[in-house]
Amino acid sequence: MSEDDGVTATRGFAGSLLTRVLADERAQPVLLFVEGAAGAGKSHLLQELAGLPETADAARSWWRCGAGDGPPHEDEHPGTPALWLVDDVHRADVDELRRLRQMLEGLRPGSAAAVTYRPEELPVPGLPLGGPPMMYPARMTVLRHRLRPWDEARVRRAAVQSLGDGCSAEAVRRLHQLTGGVPRVVVDLLTELRERRPAFGGTAVEVQAAGAPVRLAELVLCRTQALAPEDRPVVWAAAILDAPVGRDELLAVSGLGPVPGRAALLRALEGAALAELGEDRYGFTVPLATSAVRASLPGPVRQDLHRRAAKALGRRQPVPWAAVAGHHRAAGESRRWINAVEKAAESAAAASRHQEAITLLERTLATPDLPPQVRARLAPLLARSAVTGLRSDQTVEVLAQLVQDGSLPAAVRGELRLDLGLMLCNQMGRYPEGWRALETAAAELREVRPGLAARAMGALSSPFWPGNSIDIHREWLVKAMAAADASGDDAMRTAVLANRVALATSCAETDAWELVRRLPRDTTDTARAGQAARGLCNAADSAVWLGLHERASDLLAEGRELSARSGAPYFEHNALGAQLLQEWWTGQWPDLAKRCEDFVAATADMPLIASDAYVVRGLLALAQGDWGEAASWLSQRGTFGREDLPVPLAATAAGALTRLALARQEVRAAADEARAAWSVVAGKGVWPWAAELAPWAVEALVRAGDGVTAQAMVEDFAQGLGPGRAPAARAALTWSRAVLAETTAPSRDRRVGLLRAAELYRAASAAYGELPRPYTQTLTAEGAARCVLAAHTDAGPGPAAPSEHTATSPEPATGVTFALTAVAELESCAQRFTELGAVWDAARTRALLRTRQPARKGRPPGRPSHADELSPRESEVAQLAASGLTNREIAVTLHLSPRTVEQHIARAMRKTGALSRRDLARRLEVGPETVSAPWPARDGRSVRASEIC
Repeated sequence: MSEDDGVTATRGFAGSLLTRVLADERAQPVLLFVEGAAGAGKSHLLQELAGLPETADAARSWWRCGAGDGPPHEDEHPGTPALWLVDDVHRADVDELRRLRQMLEGLRPGSAAAVTYRPEELPVPGLPLGGPPMMYPARMTVLRHRLRPWDEARVRRAAVQSLGDGCSAEAVRRLHQLTGGVPRVVVDLLTELRERRPAFGGTAVEVQAAGAPVRLAELVLCRTQALAPEDRPVVWAAAILDAPVGRDELLAVSGLGPVPGRAALLRALEGAALAELGEDRYGFTVPLATSAVRASLPGPVRQDLHRRAAKALGRRQPVPWAAVAGHHRAAGESRRWINAVEKAAESAAAASRHQEAITLLERTLATPDLPPQVRARLAPLLARSAVTGLRSDQTVEVLAQLVQDGSLPAAVRGELRLDLGLMLCNQMGRYPEGWRALETAAAELREVRPGLAARAMGALSSPFWPGNSIDIHREWLVKAMAAADASGDDAMRTAVLANRVALATSCAETDAWELVRRLPRDTTDTARAGQAARGLCNAADSAVWLGLHERASDLLAEGRELSARSGAPYFEHNALGAQLLQEWWTGQWPDLAKRCEDFVAATADMPLIASDAYVVRGLLALAQGDWGEAASWLSQRGTFGREDLPVPLAATAAGALTRLALARQEVRAAADEARAAWSVVAGKGVWPWAAELAPWAVEALVRAGDGVTAQAMVEDFAQGLGPGRAPAARAALTWSRAVLAETTAPSRDRRVGLLRAAELYRAASAAYGELPRPYTQTLTAEGAARCVLAAHTDAGPGPAAPSEHTATSPEPATGVTFALTAVAELESCAQRFTELGAVWDAARTRALLRTRQPARKGRPPGRPSHADELSPRESEVAQLAASGLTNREIAVTLHLSPRTVEQHIARAMRKTGALSRRDLARRLEVGPETVSAPWPARDGRSVRASEIC
């Protein structure tokens, strides 16, 4: 690995300066001082300057101070430009400094010198050449430049160069912090980590545990050892405190008195064993050096230092209890350690730093032989923080073991079981286990902790998970409300109110939004605020599913703000997922795929929390014609079983996969997918959640020959919706009826059935336009136009899947006029699909147009000639092929034969010079301009085909 980038800025600045001087023998001489801490890259910079190609004609003279070689004389290169490279001036003895000063003071025009040193090791601080003052010639330019540490971005590049992409962002951040960005230390530590492969997993914990590299350890220990024995404790104290600290605190931990302590600190600074890191802040320039110093200390000395550190930190306000706990433990003071851990966890939870509390408590509870009474005090703290924090597999395992501990009081076990059940359901997605834990907790807590029992019952009323009907959830909600009222606990009443909100809004009950208004947004009680945030986020999620998008926007903003303010990251992440669904449905597609992928990456160890992002990313891939990616994303990329998803997400994913199977002409698979998903939704009984499944399920069953079940689906959907306000579901019901009318129109009166279907499609399209949901609006408008064309032409409606779109055509006077209006509507749909970025839908609609459009007048007979340019059809086929569709899938989409598709692809590959389909995709993105027909780019941006072909 090279340190090139560590000196890039200096090399550019110095290189241009020295090049200018050395190229002109009359130019004023230049002296450049380069200072930098050990490992900053000074010697490397000199090598870079020596190799500048622009100064090849200049003589080079190297001088490393302290190496025993005398400096060359200025007269060594008479009459020629000379570049003097002097390294490690801080090592120079008195004689070397005298001769160096003479050489530098006599620099001739057209010559230059670069002199490097460590400022912390200069015999006289600030004077690299010592005293007395230098007699710089008036004609000489003298500059000073300091090499800076690498920033985090540069450390990340070095990590990728050394370790590939296997280093997490958190690990890179920790690497930068520990090394201080000093290039040599970064390189050495990365080399050590690379040599540990494959054991190194790329985590921050592993970076922390790696310790100080050899060069750094030797440097800091040598500097410490160079101090007098009575002065070394001040360095040891800095290593124990492991952070920049004030003088008084440092001296208190060292055990030295004020006067000897101040003298020791001064000598440590003079010897560069310690550094001044800010106003009254002292420590190590490279934080990783502390581990080397601590490791060198004998156990009894180290324990005494930790004991004094705990006492000193305990005097701070506020007290850093987590650090105090660590010092007490290292000092062997068990009782004080546990007390400090408890205070640290309570303090972190009160400040909404839940992950900090979780990490500390997990580590403490994992300690062998921890007394039962200590476990009983600490375990509930862990559970409470874990429920509102993010996923932690270790927390679940710790709680699962603790609830089996018979030595714990029953009330404590019940509380732990409640929080374990909540984590299993919400963060882990292990719903059957979570349900059993919550039922048991409700029973255990009913008599001893009625407020917590109400919380368990409220959780059992949550309808999102598969397995139980809405009636069972309502029964639990009634019990929860009674228990919460009996408890007299306002926080528990708010928690149960949040559960009422979730159930009522999901089912579109008439009083749902009145319940939302009752959530206490302005409470100063953190516990109540957290539960109110949960209620708002759940209501926002429901509003998105119901199609109440304006209300959803307001609730999402309010819920996210309150979640952040109350320190509930789990609820905030739920709101972020709902935001992605909102953007999908309302047509905010630019960069949506990347936002989904970023969300998935940010929650890599919490796939359930990212399930909204997986589904939205799959829906985008389907609309864009990337069917392989669509199937992968809709199946959560194997990270989480789709059958364990929340019911609305599972139904949406199933609807998309049913549509995909229909597009691939896999009718039986589509029908099986639809039946399985419908049984889950019907079993749950929350009918608004059927909206994204119903139209595709109806078509799949009719095409599979099971029209009776399809008819029953539509009837059950209509009956289940009830009187509540669920505009998206009602639009989907109309769409489902349109599909049924189109696909079951009797042959003897097919025209009437198709025109009835067209009316229903138009009604659905208008309803979706009101929401607004532009994609489904356009799909249903396409369906209406398709049915009109089929009713007024000799050809049938074709195999295209039903679509929801919004344009309404004026009532035509004749069949021909009616058909022409439908053609215009299809053209409009194709354009709207293109603007959204729905590549597949646009291609399918254009293909339908070509089968129905009347021949254009005035066109000469025969095919138009496109010479070596892609024709519009070739461009269309090539784009679908590049997106991943097979020849058969393209043929189905465009109403072509597989052989014709094959020929189009072959011509496209010949014209673009592509060697494979993958190469074709690349050339379509960057190839020459060939076609001028409009075509959608893969990222959803509307472009012309000339830009991609």
